[in-house]
Amino acid sequence: MPTVHDWINNPLGIVEDIFAQSNCSPDWETKVLEYFKEKLKDNEAASWVPSLNDVPVHYLKANSLVKFRCFIQDMFDPEFYMGVYETVDPSSKSKVLRSGKYKDVAECGHQVDLNTKNAVTLERQTFYCVPIPGESPWVKESYSCSNPARVVPSTSYAPCRHKRSYEEDEDMETQPHKQKEQLAGPQGTTDIHGSGDPKRLETEAPSSLSNAASGCSSPLDLNFPLPGEKGPACLVKVYEEWELFKVNDILEVYGILSVDPVLSVISEDKDSSLVDPMDCTESVEEQRVHCPPASLVPRLHMLYAHRLQHNNPLLPPAASEASSGFLNDVVSVRGELLGYLTHVLLGDALAAEYLILHLISTVYARRDVLPLGKFTLNLSGCPHNSTYTEQLYRVIQQLIPSSFRLGMSLHNMNNLRLVPRKDYTANRLLSGVLQLAPNTSLFLDETQLEQGQLDSTGVRNITALGNLISWQKVDYDFNYHQMEFPCNINVLIASEGKSLLPCDCHVRLQPQLAPPNLEQYISTIQVSLSPSLLNKFRIYLSLLRTLDYSISEEVTKAVEDDFVEMRKDDPQSISAEDLHRLLVVARLLSLSVGHTTLSRDRWMRAKHLETLRTNRTEQQKCVNGNEP
Repeated sequence: MPTVHDWINNPLGIVEDIFAQSNCSPDWETKVLEYFKEKLKDNEAASWVPSLNDVPVHYLKANSLVKFRCFIQDMFDPEFYMGVYETVDPSSKSKVLRSGKYKDVAECGHQVDLNTKNAVTLERQTFYCVPIPGESPWVKESYSCSNPARVVPSTSYAPCRHKRSYEEDEDMETQPHKQKEQLAGPQGTTDIHGSGDPKRLETEAPSSLSNAASGCSSPLDLNFPLPGEKGPACLVKVYEEWELFKVNDILEVYGILSVDPVLSVISEDKDSSLVDPMDCTESVEEQRVHCPPASLVPRLHMLYAHRLQHNNPLLPPAASEASSGFLNDVVSVRGELLGYLTHVLLGDALAAEYLILHLISTVYARRDVLPLGKFTLNLSGCPHNSTYTEQLYRVIQQLIPSSFRLGMSLHNMNNLRLVPRKDYTANRLLSGVLQLAPNTSLFLDETQLEQGQLDSTGVRNITALGNLISWQKVDYDFNYHQMEFPCNINVLIASEGKSLLPCDCHVRLQPQLAPPNLEQYISTIQVSLSPSLLNKFRIYLSLLRTLDYSISEEVTKAVEDDFVEMRKDDPQSISAEDLHRLLVVARLLSLSVGHTTLSRDRWMRAKHLETLRTNRTEQQKCVNGNEP
């Protein structure tokens, strides 16, 4: 039986053995998938698979099994590849069928018969995947520390080429003659037409092979949605059930790593004999995007993948598995978190209550166009000329798995691309800041607003933010039309006055403390928090988002009666919109203490909180008549 080193270090050997034993039986592919799924059921065995998130590509063994925690940024057109091909021994003239699946380049010591009737051309899909946008540093560190394979790859094999850093790889890409000099060797590389002594065969069909020339010397744009992001981008080749995945999904992919240098030569060599200009149907830009250097954008041939419900490393993939034990302590953890956030919000306990409700909110269903469960919070009264909003964001970033702070300065609004746009020349989706994974927290810092004129880009960006908040959707720009992409993004707006953007709930911050040094004050609070309690907060906020919730008929009747009673004296005192917000607050309050049904006590508590909040808003209107 294959050892752990066999199926991790040489998965193609396993695939080839199963193919050889199948005698061309159509179920051999199913046996391959079942084999690897069975191996990966063991969490300890799966943890020994190296991760592209933690180990640089040039430290990993080519054609080994790796995993990648990623975000589907784009989907390319399907491509054809040689699923089965036949090799011929020149001396004995014996023929052997081989599989081209899970490969970009086929290793073969014999001549390939390209005209055999036994050859089979198949189709596969390509996903362009990047690391999860805005993933918090503590998440990356925790995943990395829990993966024993983190330090194994650099000593597990002798690389066939010198290790290069990402910076050196970029230099190789912008100066292709260096790359070709490095790749030139005594064995050489043969092309698909079999000239010379064939050692390798490109397994993509000729139409894909024509993705050759970049003809462009600028560094490759990895198309990350957020500025300043780092990590590997990857072309994930999908062979089965690709229709189950969609753009903006987050996945954990297990697959065979392909970084063969010949792919980089093909992508750079515009005048290569591999490319027939008459067969070239793609533009130079499209070739460059769809066939980038493998050293910068490796290929990953998917064997197994699952959509991630969350990316919190402290929880199992199915968060419900951890709910039963943790919910026993949920009330005490909530109390500790409320105290912690009260200190962070300068002694404002009411604002801390609403911040907890915001952080556990999520879109759990949609009724026609209305997203249910969203709870955008506008926290106004934030100091204008201070670092408080930045410090507040850092606190939130320490609590949740993925987040991004967008400073709403005039420059950002007029210059940033928030909405993804289709580039038809390169045939790819250009990412935008609002292309985010589900349950990402978007922190909008309105305290950076200044006087000035929004241009057309700025107006479009503000409109996009408003649509995101109101409808939890982003309309991607396809030039001649817009395509609606539903999303699930928690938006927190920090502002000096009431936000110019819509929100579900507005809370005016009322500081009870005035520390002389805000940065030092927040830093002291964070340092005093024990790592074990901080991890409990992280589990609490992620877990409660996954709980189911219901309202019994009895409580529903009581709420309806209560609503009628409230409108008796003054019909204008509460509207249908107010009732909807009350129900959302009551739902989140119930979940915040681990209850999955609404009780009479939680309903009364929700009414009490809303009364305190609206009274505070009315008082502020009296103090500042300009405050809406």
